Amino acid sequence: MRALLIARRELGASLRTFQGYLIIALVLAVDGLLFNAYALGGVSKRSSEVVSLFFLFSSGTTMVASVFISMRLLAEERQTGTLSLLYSSPVKDHEIVLGKFLGAFAFLALLTLATVFMPLLVRVHGRLSLGHIAAGYLGLLLLGGASLAIGTLGSALARNQVLAAVFSGCMLVALLTCWWLARITEQPLSDVFGALALWNQHFQPFQVGVVHVRDVVYYLLVTYVFLFAATRVLEARRWR
Repeated sequence: MRALLIARRELGASLRTFQGYLIIALVLAVDGLLFNAYALGGVSKRSSEVVSLFFLFSSGTTMVASVFISMRLLAEERQTGTLSLLYSSPVKDHEIVLGKFLGAFAFLALLTLATVFMPLLVRVHGRLSLGHIAAGYLGLLLLGGASLAIGTLGSALARNQVLAAVFSGCMLVALLTCWWLARITEQPLSDVFGALALWNQHFQPFQVGVVHVRDVVYYLLVTYVFLFAATRVLEARRWR
């Protein structure tokens, strides 16, 4: 219950700040430009190909947006000194982390779903199943949630928002490059790197409208592991 109160406060703060609306505007603008240039422009494509391209570049903007949304979650509280107020309140560390994450995820979900008119335009003017759109957005939300969890850990480790963004970006890049390592190494290492890769083999099925349980479990597991790590960091800093 207390985590939900923190989440509501976090969501309200995101919707009241200039930074929140700037992120929304930039994501919508970039997605719109890429949708027009790559999905609709050039040679004619099938509706499913257009939407697959849309989810491809949207996955990139979702991860970048996650870094900027999450960088303020705990680092800003530490910068302004309000984290000590949370420490002195009857709120457990895991409730602070979970509440912050849920508030950020709600904001990211609103931002992500605000782009739904783009694939719907393709459906109106072509042949496209709603299942393909639903699977793609499920993938974006799962990828965004995992990226936010990584960003939450980065924010817990950092003393300011800039460092939080750097830490989060480095961890994201490390997980993203696992797909490249999977291509240049031999088995069983290639299988290990492929399974760890945040994007490639785990997101591509969603991109084409296919949902595999293993991919859902992977993103949920990444989210849990990084939120757990953020909680442990917060606990360690409480007793310093």
